[in-house]
Amino acid sequence: MRAIALALLTVLAGSPAAAQSWQEYSYPDYAFSIAFPAAPQVESTTHPVAEGRSVPARVYSVRQGNVAFTMTVAELAGTNLAESAVIDYAITRLSAGGQVTVNIPHRIYRVYGRQISIAGADGSQSAAALFDYKGRLYQIEGKALPGGSPTAGFDTIRFQQSLTFTDGGSNRTEEEIRAIREGCRGQGNPAGLDDPRCKR
Repeated sequence: MRAIALALLTVLAGSPAAAQSWQEYSYPDYAFSIAFPAAPQVESTTHPVAEGRSVPARVYSVRQGNVAFTMTVAELAGTNLAESAVIDYAITRLSAGGQVTVNIPHRIYRVYGRQISIAGADGSQSAAALFDYKGRLYQIEGKALPGGSPTAGFDTIRFQQSLTFTDGGSNRTEEEIRAIREGCRGQGNPAGLDDPRCKR
């Protein structure tokens, strides 16, 4: 699924000028790399992870024209929050005042999470993904605000798909990964049992 989206973006936004403006940025302390169209601002802040609960976080962001690119890494250690609760709460916050049009499992190598698309009531469009990994919430969102360029939607997807975890780890056990694969036989390496490719 990730490869298909990246191939599509390469065709649609693969001009030399577009390719030169994006650059990969690596953050080894947080085990990820990501592509931005310009050097991101980095801010230490707090981030809500449950009703009435906020945790320390780092936010990496770029605003280019009418598109906002944001990567948030929030510390979950000591919160004792279940992965499903963290992800569901993040989706609720991201989609407030809008409609979730896509909500499917997502996988980056062996790290499993959710991928969502949101249609805002104001006409904005967002592509986001969320992962609970090694005691942190990784939340990436590309948001095309109303009145943006025709390619803004492609840029949000390109940004969301650029996230890579760099430490080779996983947030699933070998048994869980095996169960996902066996529950979705014939579909390669699915992102979860509710992966749309698993529907027969």
